[in-house]
Amino acid sequence: MSPSIPGPLRDAILEAMAVLLPVSCAGCGADDRALCDACRSKLEPQPVLRSLDDGTPVWAALAYDGVVRRVILGLKEQGRTDVARALAVPLASAVDRAVLHAADRAPGEFELAMPPVSRASFRRRGYDPVRLLARAAGLPRPARVLVNLHERTSQKTLDRAQRGVNLAGSMGSNRPLHGRRFLVLDDIITTGATLTEVVRSLRKGGAEVVGAAVVAATPRHSLGLS
Repeated sequence: MSPSIPGPLRDAILEAMAVLLPVSCAGCGADDRALCDACRSKLEPQPVLRSLDDGTPVWAALAYDGVVRRVILGLKEQGRTDVARALAVPLASAVDRAVLHAADRAPGEFELAMPPVSRASFRRRGYDPVRLLARAAGLPRPARVLVNLHERTSQKTLDRAQRGVNLAGSMGSNRPLHGRRFLVLDDIITTGATLTEVVRSLRKGGAEVVGAAVVAATPRHSLGLS
């Protein structure tokens, strides 16, 4: 779908297509429901606090496993925009916890930021999953302050060390960010490499990062999350 179509209209078209076409549950494959009741119940947020290696707090609403993993992959890899509203609920919950946590540590206003989507990913999907979730959650529009400095290898088959090397220096700010404060959004955190690069890029631009909020975190804590 062309990126020239305004975001809200593009989202509405995608959701209408998902409703009109035959669907199955994104979590278990049951017929005629985007999410069956059993799988929807697995998306009830249970926020937990993690942290990046640099100490940046990350609130995750769900464990990235089982039904949660299948539903998120449905949104990201299979065009299942019909699950966006269901996934927006845990994202909003994680943001709420991150906001409260940030207010206790460093009171003050802040904006939302997110990883820049690659051109290849946007062409393939026709939408940015994280921005779609933020809109569905009713969150303020994330600021477009980061850009990709070069295309990256797919992270899927890389281990923790390789992901860090692959992402290091791949993002940058497109304007000075001195005096601005940000909470970072993302869909999932596995090794933490993507969020680490986002945080590094924002701070290099002069911004303060108060934390991050994600829909889900991998349960494999040995990958570098505390």
